Amino acid sequence: MEFRLTDHEENEVGPGNLIGRPTMVFFGFTYCPDVCPTTLSDISGWLEELGDEASEMNVVFITVDPERDTVEAMAEYVGYFHPVIRGWTGPEDQIARAAEGFRASFERVPTEGGGYTMNHTAGVFLFDAEGELVTMIDYHEPREFAVPKIRRALTEDVEGAT
Repeated sequence: MEFRLTDHEENEVGPGNLIGRPTMVFFGFTYCPDVCPTTLSDISGWLEELGDEASEMNVVFITVDPERDTVEAMAEYVGYFHPVIRGWTGPEDQIARAAEGFRASFERVPTEGGGYTMNHTAGVFLFDAEGELVTMIDYHEPREFAVPKIRRALTEDVEGAT
């Protein structure tokens, strides 16, 4: 994977930021009416259940709508959820490269009145500290299934992980 984005604190980020700690990645957008706020609320609940272990996780929300999701918009939006969650945005071509690397999909869909919404992959990608995919967590997956998956990623014996 090769892409360059900016996090909600204006730091340059890329695939290297996802190595060294277990990671959850979710693609979405701040204008999303239901899937994104629901998933980020679910992720926040999972992180709460992890307690102190939550600080060992990378949790990244990558926008698929960079036209509206500026650094400032992402900072405000992720502020409504668990403090571990980072928001990433950037140029459309870099977002497309990131999505391609994760094998996520998204598309702009026109709505009545000249606006638009975004269709996108709704699952959460879960990786171990070396960047290997552990599993996907499905949209609306019950907490009793999601949290053990995350704990498994946290306990993977990874040589050289920091």
